[in-house]
Amino acid sequence: MKSTRTADRTELAVLGQQLRVDAVRAADAAGSGHPTSSMSAADLAAVLLAGHLRYDFERPEHPANDRLILSKGHASPLLYAMYRAAGVVGDEELLTFRRQGSRLEGHPTPRLPWVDVATGSLGQGLPVGVGMALAGKHLDHLPYRVWVLCGDSELAEGSVWEAAEHAGDQHLDNLTLIVDVNRLGQRGPTRHQRDLAAYARRFRAFGWHTVEVDGHDVEAIDAAYREAAATPRRPTAILAGTVKGKGVASVEDREGLHGKPLPDAEAAIVELGGPRFIRVDVTAPPAARAPRPVSSGPLELPRYEVGERVATRTAYGQALAALGTARGDVVVLDGEVGDSTKAELFAKEHPERYFECYIAEQQMVAAAVGLAARGWTPYAATFAAFLTRAHDFVRMAAISRASLIVAGSHAGVAIGQDGPSQMGLEDLAMFRAVHGSTVLYPCDANQTAKLVAQLADGEGIRYLRTTRGATPVLYGPDEEFPVGGAKVLRSSPHDKVTLVAAGVTVHEALVAADALEEGGIPVRVIDLYSVKPVDERVLQEAAALTGCLVTVEDHRAQGGIGDAVAECFADGRPMPRLVRLAVENMPGSATPEEQLADAGIDAASITATVRVLYEQVVTG
Repeated sequence: MKSTRTADRTELAVLGQQLRVDAVRAADAAGSGHPTSSMSAADLAAVLLAGHLRYDFERPEHPANDRLILSKGHASPLLYAMYRAAGVVGDEELLTFRRQGSRLEGHPTPRLPWVDVATGSLGQGLPVGVGMALAGKHLDHLPYRVWVLCGDSELAEGSVWEAAEHAGDQHLDNLTLIVDVNRLGQRGPTRHQRDLAAYARRFRAFGWHTVEVDGHDVEAIDAAYREAAATPRRPTAILAGTVKGKGVASVEDREGLHGKPLPDAEAAIVELGGPRFIRVDVTAPPAARAPRPVSSGPLELPRYEVGERVATRTAYGQALAALGTARGDVVVLDGEVGDSTKAELFAKEHPERYFECYIAEQQMVAAAVGLAARGWTPYAATFAAFLTRAHDFVRMAAISRASLIVAGSHAGVAIGQDGPSQMGLEDLAMFRAVHGSTVLYPCDANQTAKLVAQLADGEGIRYLRTTRGATPVLYGPDEEFPVGGAKVLRSSPHDKVTLVAAGVTVHEALVAADALEEGGIPVRVIDLYSVKPVDERVLQEAAALTGCLVTVEDHRAQGGIGDAVAECFADGRPMPRLVRLAVENMPGSATPEEQLADAGIDAASITATVRVLYEQVVTG
């Protein structure tokens, strides 16, 4: 079938049936999957593939390719059926669906070159699509369209409405959302069932253009897609009333069949007209060149004098602005706290590459994923505490093989009087648990600046933790801080205990070390600025010499620095005595100094702990 904007109604209907048959066949071969969810959207997919999608499947990296996100990722058999119709997945591969080693996973991932982002956690496709549409409109300046196919069940997710408001506010007329309103969710009817008007009212309230259609009328679908492309300054939501399991009478609109192969796949395939081998020549995108980000010159990071007091969050903003001058691919997103995270410093220098996401942390991270998928290098920042809201988006970003940097400011009890609701005390654990992540926690301004710059060249999810209050500059501006490294700040051949700290507790550890030295107890101090990966060599050498490590962290005891250090001595390695000082209490409002003391992680607490340990060793 040749791709055409005036495709024959009968041909499109037959293509829809082919997609249904292939979805049934794939799920039947796997013995699992979601064929009925695929069947409801088959006509929507057929019209899109044959008449509106502009995509060069031989060149998935083509800068002008349209982007297609299957937000209802459980309907992956439909997507794979589309790829078979496009000629890039063979019939034999289609039937490897969900098997070990197959590219055709239960939910789509970028193991397939035509999949930009992983889907399957519902409510994420539209927010990520917003990021891609922002790239197309404000950065790439290319005419590609972003198509997102989602289900009606996921419209219960708040992240969808964060995205809807952001897209409406930004007038993303290059974004089209196709909602497969098939009435049934996993356990029964959805909240609004097939009330298209109810969904339309909600989208219109956020500034969207809406079109309500019969999702099995290929001519109406074609007209709706045309209308979306012709609507200026507004994103379009196409609300398509469909029937789950469409085409097979025994399963149509029936509850209890979600996520199951059809009971009689062979009979269903016959009822649908049998296997077909229609090949669609998908419309090629227009010729275009990828934008070349402009670099103005060498990187000139800010430089701070030793002894100067500078907050690491300030150094983050200043370094980011300098990085933006040197690298035109760097973009910054913030959750309406740019004056606190200091991302506003980048905004002042490079407003065209700054995206205000307001207090919508899920949308902020999702937009960063979308921007990264289009080849940009995003830095996204908010308070470390509020990143917990976006953790599922971070988790899915790793599955998407996304490459982005997240900065969490105002970490730990050291923020002071604002109290526990504002304190990031779980963030190190959260980001350490993400597959392939990098977790950094600088203690001074020069260290922060160097790490901000290094992160731009990393891979995967990279997290930088910054501190609210000003801290003394310990390192000179020419010091280097490789990822995976650590710095030994105090050492002697006679050290009795090793203090391992990061961020604000490094300064407390140094004060404690001076007090202990005066009392005749020399201690080693390690700045563990790279929390993942850690410098195992430095830690193991310190353990071999002193036999005792004390970790000190402005974080909960679970999953943070203490656990990172303990893991260095797994797998049969000699385990030193390990004492962990962390935030075990529930903080209230108090000064930063009082907070550190109440949590038992200030210099006095460290000093007292080491003295007790030393006495135990001497008298033991």
